[in-house]
Amino acid sequence: MDTRTLQLFLTLADTLHFGRTARLCHVSPSALSRSIRQLETNLGAALFYRDNRRVQLSREGERFREYARQALADWHAIRQALQDEQQILQGELSLYCSVTASYSFLHDMLSSFRHQHPRIELKLHTGDPARAVDHVLSGAEDIAIGARPDHLPPAIAFHPMARSALLFIAPANPPQLAERLQSNADAGAWRDVPMILSEQGLARERTDRWFRERGVRPHIYAQVSGNEAIVSMVSLGFGVGVVPQIVLDASPLASRIHVLDTRPPLAPYEVGVFTLGKRLDEPLINAFWQQLAQLS
Repeated sequence: MDTRTLQLFLTLADTLHFGRTARLCHVSPSALSRSIRQLETNLGAALFYRDNRRVQLSREGERFREYARQALADWHAIRQALQDEQQILQGELSLYCSVTASYSFLHDMLSSFRHQHPRIELKLHTGDPARAVDHVLSGAEDIAIGARPDHLPPAIAFHPMARSALLFIAPANPPQLAERLQSNADAGAWRDVPMILSEQGLARERTDRWFRERGVRPHIYAQVSGNEAIVSMVSLGFGVGVVPQIVLDASPLASRIHVLDTRPPLAPYEVGVFTLGKRLDEPLINAFWQQLAQLS
Protein backbone atom coordinates (compact mmCIF):
# COMPACT_ATOMS: atom_id res chain seq x y z
CA MET A 1 0.00 0.00 0.00
CA ASP A 2 1.43 3.40 -1.05
CA THR A 3 0.97 5.89 1.76
CA ARG A 4 3.61 8.29 0.47
CA THR A 5 1.12 10.76 -1.02
CA LEU A 6 -0.80 10.99 2.25
CA GLN A 7 2.42 11.71 4.12
CA LEU A 8 3.36 14.42 1.61
CA PHE A 9 -0.06 16.01 1.98
CA LEU A 10 0.09 16.00 5.78
CA THR A 11 3.55 17.53 5.86
CA LEU A 12 2.48 20.25 3.45
CA ALA A 13 -0.66 20.85 5.52
CA ASP A 14 1.58 21.42 8.56
CA THR A 15 4.26 23.59 6.93
CA LEU A 16 2.11 25.33 4.29
CA HIS A 17 5.36 25.69 2.33
CA PHE A 18 6.22 23.66 -0.78
CA GLY A 19 9.97 24.21 -0.56
CA ARG A 20 10.22 23.27 3.11
CA THR A 21 7.97 20.24 2.60
CA ALA A 22 10.10 19.07 -0.34
CA ARG A 23 13.24 19.24 1.81
CA LEU A 24 11.63 17.46 4.78
CA CYS A 25 10.26 14.67 2.60
CA HIS A 26 13.38 14.40 0.39
CA VAL A 27 11.56 15.00 -2.89
CA SER A 28 11.93 17.67 -5.50
CA PRO A 29 9.48 20.60 -5.45
CA SER A 30 8.17 19.58 -8.87
CA ALA A 31 7.53 15.99 -7.70
CA LEU A 32 5.72 17.31 -4.64
CA SER A 33 3.54 19.58 -6.80
CA ARG A 34 2.68 16.69 -9.13
CA SER A 35 1.69 14.47 -6.21
CA ILE A 36 -0.59 17.08 -4.67
CA ARG A 37 -2.20 17.88 -8.06
CA GLN A 38 -2.80 14.16 -8.70
CA LEU A 39 -4.36 13.78 -5.24
CA GLU A 40 -6.66 16.73 -5.86
CA THR A 41 -7.63 15.31 -9.25
CA ASN A 42 -8.46 11.93 -7.69
CA LEU A 43 -10.56 13.60 -4.98
CA GLY A 44 -12.20 16.09 -7.33
CA ALA A 45 -11.52 18.94 -4.91
CA ALA A 46 -8.87 21.58 -4.28
CA LEU A 47 -7.05 20.89 -1.02
CA PHE A 48 -4.96 24.06 -0.94
CA TYR A 49 -5.31 27.67 -1.97
CA ARG A 50 -1.95 28.81 -3.27
CA ASP A 51 -0.47 31.82 -4.98
CA ASN A 52 2.99 33.30 -5.27
CA ARG A 53 2.97 34.50 -1.66
CA ARG A 54 1.32 31.80 0.45
CA VAL A 55 -0.26 28.34 0.72
CA GLN A 56 -3.46 27.78 2.68
CA LEU A 57 -5.63 24.74 3.38
CA SER A 58 -9.07 24.84 1.82
CA ARG A 59 -12.18 23.72 3.67
CA GLU A 60 -11.95 20.42 1.78
CA GLY A 61 -8.28 20.24 2.72
CA GLU A 62 -9.16 20.57 6.41
CA ARG A 63 -11.59 17.65 6.13
CA PHE A 64 -9.12 15.55 4.17
CA ARG A 65 -6.38 16.22 6.73
CA GLU A 66 -8.45 14.48 9.42
CA TYR A 67 -9.02 11.54 7.11
CA ALA A 68 -5.33 11.31 6.14
CA ARG A 69 -4.17 11.36 9.77
CA GLN A 70 -6.59 8.59 10.72
CA ALA A 71 -5.78 6.54 7.62
CA LEU A 72 -2.05 6.66 8.31
CA ALA A 73 -2.56 5.83 11.99
CA ASP A 74 -4.73 2.85 11.05
CA TRP A 75 -2.20 1.72 8.46
CA HIS A 76 0.70 1.79 10.92
CA ALA A 77 -1.38 0.03 13.56
CA ILE A 78 -2.47 -2.84 11.31
CA ARG A 79 1.02 -3.25 9.86
CA GLN A 80 2.54 -3.46 13.35
CA ALA A 81 -0.12 -5.91 14.49
CA LEU A 82 0.47 -8.16 11.49
CA GLN A 83 4.24 -8.05 11.96
CA ASP A 84 3.85 -8.89 15.64
CA GLU A 85 1.55 -11.75 14.74
CA GLN A 86 4.15 -13.20 12.42
CA GLN A 87 6.57 -13.31 15.35
CA ILE A 88 4.11 -15.28 17.49
CA LEU A 89 5.09 -18.92 17.51
CA GLN A 90 2.51 -21.19 15.97
CA GLY A 91 2.49 -24.81 14.89
CA GLU A 92 2.14 -28.25 16.41
CA LEU A 93 4.10 -30.18 19.05
CA SER A 94 3.48 -33.83 19.87
CA LEU A 95 4.19 -34.99 23.42
CA TYR A 96 4.33 -38.58 24.73
CA CYS A 97 4.07 -39.61 28.37
CA SER A 98 2.45 -42.02 30.79
CA VAL A 99 -1.00 -41.40 32.24
CA THR A 100 0.59 -40.62 35.61
CA ALA A 101 2.97 -38.08 34.09
CA SER A 102 0.08 -36.42 32.30
CA TYR A 103 -1.41 -35.26 35.60
CA SER A 104 1.75 -35.22 37.74
CA PHE A 105 3.82 -32.90 35.53
CA LEU A 106 1.84 -31.58 32.61
CA HIS A 107 -0.43 -29.14 34.43
CA ASP A 108 2.40 -26.95 35.71
CA MET A 109 4.45 -27.55 32.60
CA LEU A 110 1.78 -26.66 30.08
CA SER A 111 -0.37 -24.05 31.79
CA SER A 112 2.32 -21.38 31.59
CA PHE A 113 3.47 -22.57 28.16
CA ARG A 114 -0.06 -22.32 26.75
CA HIS A 115 -0.41 -18.83 28.20
CA GLN A 116 2.82 -17.65 26.58
CA HIS A 117 2.33 -19.47 23.29
CA PRO A 118 -1.43 -19.80 22.65
CA ARG A 119 -0.96 -20.63 18.98
CA ILE A 120 1.15 -23.72 19.53
CA GLU A 121 -1.10 -26.77 19.30
CA LEU A 122 -0.10 -29.58 21.65
CA LYS A 123 -1.00 -33.17 20.82
CA LEU A 124 -0.71 -35.52 23.78
CA HIS A 125 -0.25 -39.27 23.44
CA THR A 126 -0.07 -41.57 26.46
CA GLY A 127 1.53 -44.98 26.82
CA ASP A 128 4.30 -46.96 28.45
CA PRO A 129 6.97 -44.52 29.73
CA ALA A 130 9.63 -47.13 29.01
CA ARG A 131 9.20 -46.28 25.33
CA ALA A 132 9.66 -42.52 25.75
CA VAL A 133 13.21 -42.39 24.37
CA ASP A 134 12.37 -44.71 21.47
CA HIS A 135 9.44 -42.52 20.43
CA VAL A 136 11.71 -39.47 20.28
CA LEU A 137 14.56 -41.27 18.50
CA SER A 138 12.22 -42.61 15.84
CA GLY A 139 10.69 -39.18 15.22
CA ALA A 140 7.24 -40.40 16.22
CA GLU A 141 7.07 -37.71 18.92
CA ASP A 142 8.69 -34.29 19.29
CA ILE A 143 8.97 -34.50 23.08
CA ALA A 144 8.49 -37.27 25.65
CA ILE A 145 8.44 -37.59 29.43
CA GLY A 146 10.05 -40.57 31.10
CA ALA A 147 12.80 -41.89 33.34
CA ARG A 148 16.36 -41.13 32.35
CA PRO A 149 18.02 -44.40 31.34
CA ASP A 150 21.40 -45.37 32.77
CA HIS A 151 22.88 -44.95 29.30
CA LEU A 152 21.28 -42.01 27.52
CA PRO A 153 21.71 -42.11 23.71
CA PRO A 154 24.02 -39.27 22.59
CA ALA A 155 21.38 -37.95 20.19
CA ILE A 156 18.94 -37.31 23.06
CA ALA A 157 18.71 -34.12 25.10
CA PHE A 158 17.28 -34.55 28.60
CA HIS A 159 15.88 -32.00 31.04
CA PRO A 160 15.32 -33.35 34.60
CA MET A 161 12.04 -32.54 36.33
CA ALA A 162 11.96 -34.72 39.47
CA ARG A 163 13.47 -37.70 41.26
CA SER A 164 11.40 -40.68 42.29
CA ALA A 165 12.08 -43.63 44.54
CA LEU A 166 11.53 -47.06 43.05
CA LEU A 167 9.43 -49.18 45.38
CA PHE A 168 8.56 -52.80 45.95
CA ILE A 169 4.83 -52.91 46.71
CA ALA A 170 2.61 -55.68 48.10
CA PRO A 171 -1.14 -55.89 48.76
CA ALA A 172 -2.14 -54.39 52.09
CA ASN A 173 -4.61 -57.24 52.67
CA PRO A 174 -3.91 -59.93 53.48
CA PRO A 175 -0.79 -58.60 55.28
CA GLN A 176 1.11 -61.89 55.47
CA LEU A 177 3.00 -61.44 52.21
CA ALA A 178 4.16 -57.94 53.12
CA GLU A 179 5.26 -59.08 56.59
CA ARG A 180 7.25 -61.93 55.09
CA LEU A 181 9.20 -59.67 52.71
CA GLN A 182 10.32 -56.87 55.01
CA SER A 183 13.94 -55.74 55.24
CA ASN A 184 15.18 -58.85 57.07
CA ALA A 185 13.83 -61.25 54.42
CA ASP A 186 16.46 -63.58 53.01
CA ALA A 187 16.78 -64.61 49.38
CA GLY A 188 14.71 -67.74 49.94
CA ALA A 189 11.69 -65.69 50.95
CA TRP A 190 11.53 -64.20 47.45
CA ARG A 191 11.86 -67.34 45.36
CA ASP A 192 8.19 -68.27 45.08
CA VAL A 193 6.74 -64.74 45.31
CA PRO A 194 4.59 -63.92 42.25
CA MET A 195 6.10 -60.79 40.70
CA ILE A 196 4.23 -58.28 38.54
CA LEU A 197 6.81 -56.31 36.59
CA SER A 198 7.14 -53.94 33.68
CA GLU A 199 7.82 -55.55 30.35
CA GLN A 200 10.79 -53.24 29.77
CA GLY A 201 12.40 -50.04 30.89
CA LEU A 202 14.52 -48.76 33.74
CA ALA A 203 12.35 -50.19 36.56
CA ARG A 204 12.58 -53.66 35.03
CA GLU A 205 16.33 -53.40 34.52
CA ARG A 206 16.95 -52.36 38.11
CA THR A 207 14.59 -55.01 39.51
CA ASP A 208 16.29 -57.76 37.48
CA ARG A 209 19.67 -56.55 38.72
CA TRP A 210 18.44 -56.49 42.33
CA PHE A 211 17.33 -60.13 42.14
CA ARG A 212 20.44 -61.19 40.24
CA GLU A 213 22.73 -59.73 42.90
CA ARG A 214 20.89 -61.84 45.51
CA GLY A 215 21.05 -64.99 43.46
CA VAL A 216 17.27 -65.16 43.12
CA ARG A 217 15.43 -66.17 39.99
CA PRO A 218 12.08 -64.42 40.51
CA HIS A 219 8.76 -66.02 39.72
CA ILE A 220 7.27 -63.70 37.09
CA TYR A 221 3.50 -63.85 37.40
CA ALA A 222 2.80 -61.06 34.88
CA GLN A 223 4.64 -58.61 32.68
CA VAL A 224 2.62 -55.51 31.96
CA SER A 225 2.92 -52.26 30.05
CA GLY A 226 2.43 -49.25 32.29
CA ASN A 227 2.98 -48.75 36.01
CA GLU A 228 -0.68 -47.99 36.73
CA ALA A 229 -1.61 -51.56 35.78
CA ILE A 230 1.00 -52.91 38.21
CA VAL A 231 -0.56 -50.98 41.09
CA SER A 232 -4.00 -52.27 40.14
CA MET A 233 -2.92 -55.91 39.97
CA VAL A 234 -1.01 -55.72 43.26
CA SER A 235 -3.98 -54.10 45.02
CA LEU A 236 -6.09 -57.07 43.92
CA GLY A 237 -3.66 -59.48 45.56
CA PHE A 238 -2.05 -61.00 42.47
CA GLY A 239 1.50 -60.51 43.72
CA VAL A 240 4.32 -58.06 44.41
CA GLY A 241 5.25 -55.27 42.01
CA VAL A 242 7.79 -52.52 41.48
CA VAL A 243 6.63 -48.99 40.68
CA PRO A 244 7.92 -45.41 41.00
CA GLN A 245 6.87 -43.46 44.08
CA ILE A 246 5.20 -40.79 41.91
CA VAL A 247 2.90 -43.42 40.40
CA LEU A 248 1.85 -44.72 43.81
CA ASP A 249 1.32 -41.21 45.17
CA ALA A 250 -1.06 -40.41 42.33
CA SER A 251 -2.94 -43.71 42.42
CA PRO A 252 -6.48 -43.95 43.88
CA LEU A 253 -5.49 -47.47 45.00
CA ALA A 254 -2.61 -46.34 47.23
CA SER A 255 -4.54 -47.21 50.42
CA ARG A 256 -4.70 -50.84 49.31
CA ILE A 257 -0.94 -51.04 48.89
CA HIS A 258 1.84 -51.75 51.38
CA VAL A 259 5.30 -50.41 50.52
CA LEU A 260 8.00 -52.96 51.35
CA ASP A 261 11.04 -51.85 53.30
CA THR A 262 13.54 -53.79 51.18
CA ARG A 263 17.26 -53.71 51.86
CA PRO A 264 19.08 -52.43 49.98
CA PRO A 265 16.48 -50.23 48.29
CA LEU A 266 16.28 -49.93 44.54
CA ALA A 267 18.10 -46.90 43.17
CA PRO A 268 15.82 -43.93 42.49
CA TYR A 269 15.63 -42.44 39.05
CA GLU A 270 15.28 -39.07 37.41
CA VAL A 271 12.09 -38.21 35.59
CA GLY A 272 12.35 -35.61 32.88
CA VAL A 273 11.76 -34.54 29.30
CA PHE A 274 13.43 -35.91 26.19
CA THR A 275 13.88 -34.50 22.72
CA LEU A 276 16.44 -34.83 19.95
CA GLY A 277 19.42 -32.60 20.65
CA LYS A 278 19.65 -31.48 17.03
CA ARG A 279 16.11 -30.09 17.26
CA LEU A 280 16.73 -27.77 20.22
CA ASP A 281 17.23 -24.85 17.82
CA GLU A 282 13.80 -25.31 16.29
CA PRO A 283 11.59 -22.42 17.49
CA LEU A 284 8.77 -24.51 18.99
CA ILE A 285 10.99 -26.98 20.80
CA ASN A 286 13.33 -24.21 21.92
CA ALA A 287 10.36 -22.34 23.43
CA PHE A 288 9.27 -25.50 25.26
CA TRP A 289 12.81 -26.09 26.56
CA GLN A 290 13.06 -22.53 27.82
CA GLN A 291 9.77 -23.00 29.65
CA LEU A 292 11.22 -26.08 31.38
CA ALA A 293 14.23 -24.05 32.51
CA GLN A 294 11.90 -21.47 34.09
CA LEU A 295 10.06 -24.19 36.00
CA SER A 296 13.24 -25.77 37.36
